[in-house]
Parts: sequence; structure tokens; C-alpha cells
Amino acid sequence: MTDSLSAELWRGISGIYAAILAHPFVTGLADGSLPRESFEFFVVQDALYLRKYAQSLAAVGSRAPDTTQTEMFARHAAGIVAAELSLHESLLADLGIDPATADAAEEAPTNLAYTSYLLATVTGGSYGEGVGAVLPCYWIYAEVGKHLLERGSPDPRYQRWIDTYGGDEFGDEAREVIAVTDKLEVAPAERTRIARHFRTTSRYEWMFWDMGYRRESWPL
Repeated sequence: MTDSLSAELWRGISGIYAAILAHPFVTGLADGSLPRESFEFFVVQDALYLRKYAQSLAAVGSRAPDTTQTEMFARHAAGIVAAELSLHESLLADLGIDPATADAAEEAPTNLAYTSYLLATVTGGSYGEGVGAVLPCYWIYAEVGKHLLERGSPDPRYQRWIDTYGGDEFGDEAREVIAVTDKLEVAPAERTRIARHFRTTSRYEWMFWDMGYRRESWPL
């Protein structure tokens, strides 16, 4: 029997996922060693990212082959706006960051590149390619959240972030999209494109952690 598409995709990024777990941003969340400045930078950039990610999910849903999948992606997009952005707002308050300042922040190079790639793929590629492009953010965050939940963090702000992404609700959403992925009926050429998008946005996930840790800025 051949592997499911999701199993094939995950196997293809095993090295990337291992690198994410080993990154000092992720290990620093668990042991509390992550510099506060890096976390502050990450929270602001992630809030900017989530707005465009919600747009990407809505765009994928608009191309779904049935209303059930359209509803799922629309619900997830609305959930990002309602729940995850409220988490960022509460963290901004705890970190002493003015929300207006965060709203006016400029996207870091990696953030802009990642969201631009997502939007280009979900609007210019097939429905399956769009699913493949948005899936890593769901899946990797759910797996990292579970990984960190087992370890906990001495910093209550980091723990609040871990509790959100390691919780059952976020994990359930990831499993919904994985199930959709395995129902895709695609020819070999499209399957290859889906795998390429999945691997590319998984790389961007590592780059996003690294961007936050380094507090990446534009060189010019």
C-alpha cells in the first residue's frame, strides 16, 4: 500500500522539523532562556503574519470542491482573527507593547517573503497546492505546541503561548486539514507540486523562528 499524502509530506520534512525543535527560540521557550526582546519581536511579527494567513485560508476555502471544506477554512480563518489575535493582544499588554505601535510595525523580510509566497500559491495554484502551502503552519505549530506542553516553561508568558498551540482545540484544527489533505484526488504532477509547496512553507516556518530569535531587520 502507498503512504497517505500527509504521511509522505511529513516524512519529507523530518529534517526541517528536527531543526525547528533544536532551534534556540523553541528550546528557549521551554527553559525560559529565550531573550524577552526576541519574544516581543516574534509576537508582533506573528500578529502581522496571522492577518495574511487568515486571508490565505479564506482564499483556499473559496476554491474548495464542496461547501464542507469551504466552511472549515472560513471557520479557521475567523478563528484566527477572534482567538489567536486576542492572545497576541493580551501578550502585547503583558509585554508593555502599545497595540498601535504593533499595528504600525513593518513586516520583517522573512515574514513578508513567507506571506507573499502563501498568497501567491493559494491564488495562483490549484486547490490542492493551496492546501499543501497552508498546512505546515497548522501541523508544525500543533506538533511544536505538544512538544513544549510536555516540558512546560518557567516563564508564564511563554507558557500561555505554549498552552494555546499545544491545546486540543488547535490540534483538532490541524487534524481537520490533514484529513482534507488525504482526501485530495491529484495526479502525480500535482502531488509533486503540493509536496514542493509543503516543503517550502515548512522551511519558512524554521526561518520564522530564526527571524524572531535574531530580531531580523531589513539590511537597507
